[in-house]
Amino acid sequence: MSISPKKVRESRTIKSSHVLPPDTNNHGTLFGGKLMAYIDDVAAIAATRHARKYVVTASSDSVDFLHPIKEGYSVCLEAFVSWSHRTSMEVFVKVVSENLLTGDRELCALSFLTFVAIDEDGKPTPVPGVIPETEEEKGLFEGAAKRAERRRKRRDESKQLAQNFGTQKPWE
Repeated sequence: MSISPKKVRESRTIKSSHVLPPDTNNHGTLFGGKLMAYIDDVAAIAATRHARKYVVTASSDSVDFLHPIKEGYSVCLEAFVSWSHRTSMEVFVKVVSENLLTGDRELCALSFLTFVAIDEDGKPTPVPGVIPETEEEKGLFEGAAKRAERRRKRRDESKQLAQNFGTQKPWE
């Protein structure tokens, strides 16, 4: 049974949040870990919308923090599936902050994550292909295979590191 491909816009997900004092560090800016949790959450929703199946995070490319997000600002995350393979999906996330008093907006972070669709038994399961429509979507789609290859190499390196370090106790 073949799965029909889906347009990028069908997975597009937007999440906004007000940056409040408990969300900030001693510099009065959003904790990086809090932003990373927001990124994973919005990306998981986009991946689930695309696959219409349960998904798990397989990897997160580096999150590049371009500008701090200040207390009192809003943070808006936009995510969508930019490419898919047999059971995996690349999700692009863009983070924009807004000074709610002036309306000034700034691109604060970009990230790519990979999700794998799973069935009821937790096994990888096929996902639809991706149909990019806009120039932005087409550009991301065209570069996805190279990013996937870099991820594969990084995963292989991580597996080698895991073998080298193992689970020995740090005091032994």
